[in-house]
Amino acid sequence: MARGCLQGVKYLMFAFNLLFWLGGCGILGVGIWLAATQGNFATLSSSFPSLSAANLLIVTGAFVMAIGFVGCIGAIKEHRCLLLTFFVVLLLVFLLEATVATLFFSYTDKFRCCGVSNYTDWFEVYNATRVPDSCCLEFSENCGLHAPGTWWKAPCYETVKMWLQENLLAVGVFGLCTALVQILGLTFAVTMYCQVVKADTCRA
Repeated sequence: MARGCLQGVKYLMFAFNLLFWLGGCGILGVGIWLAATQGNFATLSSSFPSLSAANLLIVTGAFVMAIGFVGCIGAIKEHRCLLLTFFVVLLLVFLLEATVATLFFSYTDKFRCCGVSNYTDWFEVYNATRVPDSCCLEFSENCGLHAPGTWWKAPCYETVKMWLQENLLAVGVFGLCTALVQILGLTFAVTMYCQVVKADTCRA
């Protein structure tokens, strides 16, 4: 009975990780395509040209592929160490994502920056020498009308910020789906690990 349960979980986990690995291949492929066609067009920081959307996708895709590969081998070989490694790495990734998401939503309105390149970017938007009140060092009503000395000087990537705000629902759904997939992977890993331990105990 225990062996049959182990086999069922084994094949389910292998199928899950195969899809996980294929997803990583897709992300890696998109990253390589962006790098080949767009170059550093999607660079996220002028100070660090290598920090581009293409390179982030390549690194993410390779990492997801590695996790999926470890999970697949751990499932097929019924290897305790690999299953435990898969579980720990996926749990760390899940906790990191949860922390980043929490910080992002907590500090969305508290970014210490103003404008894409600097605060003068807002002058064209308002057709005047003023900025949004969120640019102020100390927030108060209509503080964006005051002198530049009272505004944040650091630049923001306003396009990305606005896109996230406009597509908050889509980003939220994507994040929820990602979290559910990871929780499913964690459940498979811990279930199979327990089944392997139980099967080894029975054989002993």
